[in-house]
Amino acid sequence: MRYGYLATMGTKPGHRDDLVKILLRGENGLRSAGCELYVVGHAESDPDTVWVYEVWRSKAHHDASLALPETRAAIAGAIPLLSGERTGQELLIAGGLGLPAEPRT
Repeated sequence: MRYGYLATMGTKPGHRDDLVKILLRGENGLRSAGCELYVVGHAESDPDTVWVYEVWRSKAHHDASLALPETRAAIAGAIPLLSGERTGQELLIAGGLGLPAEPRT
């Protein structure tokens, strides 16, 4: 079953856009690692929070992506920008618009 992750990351004041740029830099490599949907956004009402929504072929694909050099570099670049406030929720993805059809077994 597909694996999803919905997260928020608080940034130090004035660093939201810097974090967004870092997160979007590696989007091409994510597809080959098994990511089917990767969305980064923010709300006008909260200038220091970034939202990330990910859908992966499986949790194993997601976990393996964390060991990729580009992922590790993005994490290293992002850490100094973060305030420490964050949320995260793992999800089992049933489907939806924009996702390829689930392979039949």
